[in-house]
Amino acid sequence: MCCRTNKAAAGRLSRPKFQKGFGMKVLVPVKRVIDYNVKARVKADQSGVDLANVKMSMNPFDEIAVEEAVRLKEGKEHHAAGTADEIVVVSIGPSQAQETIRTALAMGADRGILIQSDTDLEPLAVAKLLKAVVEEEKPDLVLMGKQAIDGDNNAVGQMLAALLDWPQGTFASKLEIKDGKAVVTREIDGGLQTLASTLPAVVTTDLRLNTPRYASLPNIMKAKKKEIAMKAVADYGVDTAPRLKVLKVTEPPKRSAGIKVADAAELVAKLKSEGVL
Repeated sequence: MCCRTNKAAAGRLSRPKFQKGFGMKVLVPVKRVIDYNVKARVKADQSGVDLANVKMSMNPFDEIAVEEAVRLKEGKEHHAAGTADEIVVVSIGPSQAQETIRTALAMGADRGILIQSDTDLEPLAVAKLLKAVVEEEKPDLVLMGKQAIDGDNNAVGQMLAALLDWPQGTFASKLEIKDGKAVVTREIDGGLQTLASTLPAVVTTDLRLNTPRYASLPNIMKAKKKEIAMKAVADYGVDTAPRLKVLKVTEPPKRSAGIKVADAAELVAKLKSEGVL
């Protein structure tokens, strides 16, 4: 991501260029996935993961994105108060994904959009749908998890930025909004890299960015009254036809049991017998 002027993107935005005293509109995509504490089970026919009677939750990386957006609005941590003035959450999934959106609303988001789909869409299809949402909502910043823990594709954020012709900052461990620019610190091999970008931009979140809050009971009750717009994939005229076919899904092989040794001498002897030493 570099600091540059994006005329094509700016032309699509009806909102004035972000500046001090003007709150941003932040769009946060979230996904409903198997809860990270649940051990996934593969279907008997190896066609995929069995989701029947399994606890579902918001993708943890998306939860971090929601938290950061709320902090931008509240002025928490290093953010100036009112950096963001509206947070819109969007999810693509079954009707049950409303629960995921409600969780984000309880954390502090303002309203939600659910694009109903009973099919698990590929990253490119998701990016195309999000592009259409961006063109309707005209946010100043798209803040999203770097990947979903179910598919681990780590692709939608990058694809969305490319489709929009927007700058991107991936794997953000720190985000600052300074002088109308997004300053992103990201972890790379051997250190940290800090980049600056014009807005609008796409930023994907990493684990060290923040620790998401637990929604309070009053906010959970308030979230029930917040708006969720129900949409269909067909509303956006996007081609979501699959380009890939899952041939087989298998569980990882079981690890063989270890052995206990009485002391260091026995450990050395065992390693020698195994040809390690």
